[in-house]
Amino acid sequence: MRAVQLTEIGKALADADVPIPEIGSSDILIRVAAVGICHSDAHYRAGISQIDRLPLTLGHEVAGRVEEVGSDVTHLSMGDRVCVHYLVHCGSCEFCVRGLEQFCRSGQMIGKHRDGGYAEFIKVPGANAFPLPDEIPFEAGAIMMCSSATALHALNKVRFKAGESIAIFGFGGLGFSALQLARAFDCGDVYVVEINPAKLASAASMGAIAIDARSADPVEQIKEATAGKGGDVALELIGSAKTMRQAVLCLGPLGRAALVGLTAESMSVHPYTELINREVEIIGVSDHLATELPALIEFARSGKLRFPPETLRVVDLDAAQINAALDALQNSIDHVRTVIKVAGDA
Repeated sequence: MRAVQLTEIGKALADADVPIPEIGSSDILIRVAAVGICHSDAHYRAGISQIDRLPLTLGHEVAGRVEEVGSDVTHLSMGDRVCVHYLVHCGSCEFCVRGLEQFCRSGQMIGKHRDGGYAEFIKVPGANAFPLPDEIPFEAGAIMMCSSATALHALNKVRFKAGESIAIFGFGGLGFSALQLARAFDCGDVYVVEINPAKLASAASMGAIAIDARSADPVEQIKEATAGKGGDVALELIGSAKTMRQAVLCLGPLGRAALVGLTAESMSVHPYTELINREVEIIGVSDHLATELPALIEFARSGKLRFPPETLRVVDLDAAQINAALDALQNSIDHVRTVIKVAGDA
């Protein structure tokens, strides 16, 4: 089968011809229809985030049709449309039994620790495949499994409630999903902090209050918009110590900041004046949970979570096109996500 693989750290991905995976009794084989291109893939290629082996087929945002079913898999049949939970876990360690598989002792991430979806076929445990309703295009089904799922997990972790205001720092795939999901939760005012004019305009068109971080301090803008109170919840989706600090400082008393973006920088906080005296919380967010995916899929099926065609860019399963898309992620791209279209109707 055709695949696009990382063969050397710091080098471009390469086209490859590899065997179709053989499945075990608890696995399924998926004919990939669409797979998203994520910032994490650029980190693996650059060596910023360590991987276990080379060569490696990247791609952890996968949707397609079931091609083959292992003998122990009973909830899926050949031809079913599915999307894939990218955390492969043991199901029996102390974290898995609590439904916290992102901390599984032997957990593996598809497209990092094992071959991913930049290929015509992918093998995954049957437990990692979720039925994808006909109402959801494969392209949306793929990217939902990372950015949307993590945005939902962040809202759950931060205990977001109806009527609360929320500040969203960054309006890429995560922010685009977070805004729609906050609306599904019947939120109050939504403030979107960005520097990209196209993304600020997109957020405003979706009913958010656009906060241009280039024009003035976003913390002061949010405080002014809330008559000095500050926001109830903030999501930091960029991965910058500066915006993480801003996410904390824009909150009012009892506010909660969820830090989702990844950075190696340190963030400074004054414990008394900025946390203790206001009982503000800083909450770390890692990945998402399989138990959250049915609700996410229903949000998409019912139209509460959408990815209109103009928000996506589509490329082929071709190393040159994929490398160019990964290169573009280093800049503030105007569109929300790039998706590899592998099979027309899978």
